[in-house]
Amino acid sequence: MTASNRTKASVAGGQVTMNAAAYVFSLVAARLLIPADFGVVTALLSILQMGIVASMGLQAAAARRIAVSPANRAETIGIVIRSTALASLAVGAVALALAPAITWVLHLDSVWPALLCAATLVPLTAMGGFVGIAQGSEQWRIVTVVALGNGFGRLVFGVVALLIHPSVTSAMIGVAVGAWAPVVIGARMLGVHAGTDRSRRPLLGEALVGTHTLFAFYVLSNLDALISRNRLDAHEAGLYAAGLILSKAALMAPSFVGVLLYPRLATDETAASLRLAVTTVAGVGVVATAATALLPGIALVLAGGVQYNDVARHLWLFTMAGSVWAIVQVLVLDALARRRRGVSVLIWAAVVALPTLVVITNVGLTGLILMVGIVGAALTLVLTFAPRDR
Repeated sequence: MTASNRTKASVAGGQVTMNAAAYVFSLVAARLLIPADFGVVTALLSILQMGIVASMGLQAAAARRIAVSPANRAETIGIVIRSTALASLAVGAVALALAPAITWVLHLDSVWPALLCAATLVPLTAMGGFVGIAQGSEQWRIVTVVALGNGFGRLVFGVVALLIHPSVTSAMIGVAVGAWAPVVIGARMLGVHAGTDRSRRPLLGEALVGTHTLFAFYVLSNLDALISRNRLDAHEAGLYAAGLILSKAALMAPSFVGVLLYPRLATDETAASLRLAVTTVAGVGVVATAATALLPGIALVLAGGVQYNDVARHLWLFTMAGSVWAIVQVLVLDALARRRRGVSVLIWAAVVALPTLVVITNVGLTGLILMVGIVGAALTLVLTFAPRDR
């Protein structure tokens, strides 16, 4: 195996292991919590997934700027570090202000889980700056180790908290503490510091655009968790949350493709890199969906066990929907790397369309996940054939 292939395998292994660790945490939570409480934890994790778009926007901007201008890398890194500190505090403050609204929307018994979400977003945002530096510099070992810290930080601290006291608040305490693991690792391995007085406005401006686009995508890809919480009864919402374990696994499993190819997408004047990325992600999705359909018993074990048996025959639909979102994510990352405009408008249109169609058709559990897949497939076609700048 060549050094290049070993590097790719290492990054892929790190991303898959990170997502597997996050999945195991959800699996343990599904077994230790009653379905209703697990549904709440899933909804809160979905909010975190939407909240880390600032981290991903910062990561994308940092990686692109370093990749396209390696001669100015040291200066860019200094700007990224200063921007990371500001962005982390800003995101935490906004999430803190939104805590009462989150408590009301999710029908929480206490505001503490929402406050813990806000606390978690501070280190998760900081992580994006460090990963962006490593990704743009193609320091893949650091990217891999930080990813492992992220996954195992949530798994270890989250499971310990649940074992001490199986509740929604305990789960979120563990998640909040574990979120600092990748930040500590990234800071120590990179050894960077803010050593420039150059304005951070251009980078923050690009990060803001990326954050807006990614926020739209993560709102869309997590919207069904919130819809199920409000449209289905507590038991069915818990069943839907179990299905979402497989949906999120299908979305995140091929994430290594975007991590590896993002610098190439930023510099590639053709569509070759995009075709490679989409083909790879789609292939993973086809295999995962087929496996779920052919082995529903094993899929049920992975989704939380026999207490979720009522959703077993529909689990392949969740895997398929997650696979569709994975393709959409690649198309969104390509748009950010090439600085295409107008993509966020298309995503927000889908955000409006999904709940509107759910209300009009008055669907239940099965109909909801089918509607998610239909909207995702339609958006994939629109993004694929939309005009490109280059």
